[in-house]
Amino acid sequence: MKTIGYIIQKEFRQIFRNKGMLPIIFILPILQLIILSNAATYEVKNIKFAYIDYDHTSTSRALIEKFNASTYFNVLTDFPSQEKASSAMLAGEVDVVLEIPNHFERKLLREKTAYLSITINAIDGAAAGVESGYVNQIVQSFNKEVKMNIMNTSKKALQPITIESIPSFWYNTSLDYKTFMVPGILVLLVTMITLFLSGMNIVREKEIGTLEQINVTPIRKSQFIIGKLFPFWVIGMGLLTVGLILAKIIFNIPMLGSLLLLYAYTSIYILVILGMGLLISNFTDTQQQAMFIAWFFVVIFILMSGLFTPIESMPKWAQIVTEFNPIKYFVEIVRMVLLKGSGLMNILPQLVKTLLYAIIMNVLAVWSYKKVN
Repeated sequence: MKTIGYIIQKEFRQIFRNKGMLPIIFILPILQLIILSNAATYEVKNIKFAYIDYDHTSTSRALIEKFNASTYFNVLTDFPSQEKASSAMLAGEVDVVLEIPNHFERKLLREKTAYLSITINAIDGAAAGVESGYVNQIVQSFNKEVKMNIMNTSKKALQPITIESIPSFWYNTSLDYKTFMVPGILVLLVTMITLFLSGMNIVREKEIGTLEQINVTPIRKSQFIIGKLFPFWVIGMGLLTVGLILAKIIFNIPMLGSLLLLYAYTSIYILVILGMGLLISNFTDTQQQAMFIAWFFVVIFILMSGLFTPIESMPKWAQIVTEFNPIKYFVEIVRMVLLKGSGLMNILPQLVKTLLYAIIMNVLAVWSYKKVN
């Protein structure tokens, strides 16, 4: 144990002497958590909205006013023709164009039905779907008001029967996207920092030649690896602590579950990441190579982790591949523990898989590490 203690002491001194590494450990995670949590959003706001009003009646103006009152749309201008509106959309000046046809009000009063034309810039399919939902909500609300007015003015009309649904939102009652995203961003930071630092640290020893000197000493392979990786395990746990404090103070993220359970799972998860870092460093000779390979796998793991897009929406083959993605389990656990208050039995399947992953990765990493006896 004394040997491991000396190695750990040496690693901490080396980390704090490296002025380039200190900002990566202490400053970069804080900035990334604050910036990414505010920038990564599913909400679509400030939609550039334009309209073509061929009817010019009080009803068409009332419909346009509904869009103008919405907080999601910026009503820009009234185009005289479809050609002008199409040119504006082509130039990127408009996102949504509403076309109100001639005799719109007359058809509503006489035929009880009328049609609207909605043109949406759908280059970003996800944003277009959200915009379409906003438009439909406003049109349906306006449609309901028009029906009520028509029936009230008709003497023979009966009182309409209305059915209202009252939604109950669990775990995120305010529907704040930050409540969903901040735990995921926290996973991202803990993963990236610990993986990059652990992988680059051992490769750096190769570059400066100290690894060869250590390999010819009586230090055992297991002692060297534990002493090398333990400081980054501590750093990973520290990043989690700082991230949780910022999440509570800045974003007021609810923490309904046991933080002790979250720390216990994270301690196992970081072993997975450290094993990956060691495995990468065993097959690379420079820090640039280690960084490139680590970044290659991290990007794939993050995009297929359910952090930004639901796993259920992925193709079947992709859903199968995600079963081998450790980041997926960490994202699920953090959200389940913090937002749902899940206990040990709720996260036991992910915990067992992560523990198995940690054993496999570290066995492969230790086995592939070559030490000269």
